[in-house]
Amino acid sequence: MKRLRHNYKNLKIWQLGLEIANDVSDLLVEFPKHEKYDLSSQMSSSSVSIPSNVAEGFSRTNKSFSHFLDIALGSSFELGTQLLVAKHRKYINQTQLEILENKIEEFQKMTMGFQNKLN
Repeated sequence: MKRLRHNYKNLKIWQLGLEIANDVSDLLVEFPKHEKYDLSSQMSSSSVSIPSNVAEGFSRTNKSFSHFLDIALGSSFELGTQLLVAKHRKYINQTQLEILENKIEEFQKMTMGFQNKLN
């Protein structure tokens, strides 16, 4: 599969990953200040890692790209757990949780399907 350098922006998995990262960023504005270096920071990192690893892996070989997609998937599962902690601490509500969980699940399914085509 031949890829040109900037076409990662056309990938639906990258677009959805970016949307998830932006959604998380919007939620974090409302988090308490004492979480800035704890849960907020972890959620920001894991959400940004999702589209970043898709983009970084895109320029690599298929085998290496698959590894970067594994990292993006791992970050998506990490974010899912962090969202549950945020819900438990009452920083987000059930609706916010479900919207993001659905997007994360969609990202995971699409990415695993995409990986199967790479291998």
